[in-house]
Amino acid sequence: MALDQSYRYVNLDLDEDQLIKLGRHVLVAYIMRPKTGYDFLATAAHFAAESSTGTNVEVCTTDDHTRSVDALVYHADEKTGLVKIAFPIDLFDRNIIDGKAMVASFLTLCIGNNQGMGDVEYGKMHDFYFPPEYLKLYDGPATTLSHFWKILGRREQHGGLIVGTIIKPKLGLRPQPFAKAAYDFWLGGDFIKNDEPQGNQPFAPLKETITLTSDSLRRAQDKTGEAKLFSANITADDHDEMLARGEFILDAFKENADHVAFLVDGYVAGPSAVTTARKNFPNTYIHYHRAGHGAVTSAQSKRGYTSLVLCKLARLLGASGIHTGTMGFGKMEGEAADRLSAYMLEQDIASGPYFEQPWLGMKPTTPIISGGMNAVRALGFFENLGHGNVIMTAGGGCYGHLDGPAEGARSLRQAYECWATGANPLQFAKEHRALARAFESFSGDADALYAGWRSAFGVS
Repeated sequence: MALDQSYRYVNLDLDEDQLIKLGRHVLVAYIMRPKTGYDFLATAAHFAAESSTGTNVEVCTTDDHTRSVDALVYHADEKTGLVKIAFPIDLFDRNIIDGKAMVASFLTLCIGNNQGMGDVEYGKMHDFYFPPEYLKLYDGPATTLSHFWKILGRREQHGGLIVGTIIKPKLGLRPQPFAKAAYDFWLGGDFIKNDEPQGNQPFAPLKETITLTSDSLRRAQDKTGEAKLFSANITADDHDEMLARGEFILDAFKENADHVAFLVDGYVAGPSAVTTARKNFPNTYIHYHRAGHGAVTSAQSKRGYTSLVLCKLARLLGASGIHTGTMGFGKMEGEAADRLSAYMLEQDIASGPYFEQPWLGMKPTTPIISGGMNAVRALGFFENLGHGNVIMTAGGGCYGHLDGPAEGARSLRQAYECWATGANPLQFAKEHRALARAFESFSGDADALYAGWRSAFGVS
């Protein structure tokens, strides 16, 4: 049996409102279960001890100062498994160069060893709260969606949907086919991203692919008279490699360098990769891709942390945008209530499942919507979210359109216009060909979501 340290690491008399008012603690909410035979409160105490100043035995180095920074369980509900722990902000590491705080330290303590202890069946972080004094030690985003809205010639607040895609297949294409696929989409759409495996593979050298793609962007802009955007993957294990990729890409796009975003696989490459991109390229949009996150954030997983927690972490790190899934409207796991993650990214005060977080004017992070979206599904998505200030990257939703990727892009834009004007989807589609053809292109979704569309459009 683990050492019962509930006498030291539990104080159920602490009041959450008072903790928030005093502003000296980070508050974290977990859903936790002990293994059979272990006491719930004692295991919660062990969870807090392992996350702060404790060990599995009493040690001779404990003193009054050590006790002053104990993490404390202040709420424990065995029936629901909810455990809330208050972490003194002095526990967390600070940079020696500028005194800033770091996500790596927060995660090291709050999901470090605690989830793998022998008395813990499972434990997962569902929400956290940062007090003002600690929140101010994070930079947040340097560049926001307003940067792209301005380039696209829109108003810089509430500039609306940016229609994007992903060049498929996921693994990528050889340089010339990639550049051609990009050009074809840009004739109707705004934004293209590398998918997460695409970088400098032997069959698609980055320098050749980027050079050809930058030419496609110029030609598409000349053809349409509209600005176009590209998100290039600079993810790497090595700081210098990321800088080398970023510098080459900006140089290749030349006068269109501000039309470029840098995609960083922020989960697999970690907080350091996102920070490297943000600090070294402060004028470039930092696109946080979540590749691999489902290993811990999936609703099926009982350990790790939730997607909402990941979104909060991304804003702290300074990601300009992060993938949020499709909130149940695409192919990815999710549900309509996931809109809370989007609100947490973009609003100045937002409520999670357990804590309200004031962001104190920290710049917003864009929800990037990806994963099986098409114009038919998008209609319900906008209704659920309540706005369209997002980047939507639809791969199959554009390249699977019967009339090609440019019309696929236009169908997404028309779906957004339909929702924004409050029009009847079937009537609107009858008057907007790209959207109508999306119903035919994705007829399975149309059958499931809009009974009667076939007779309305005269389609057998």
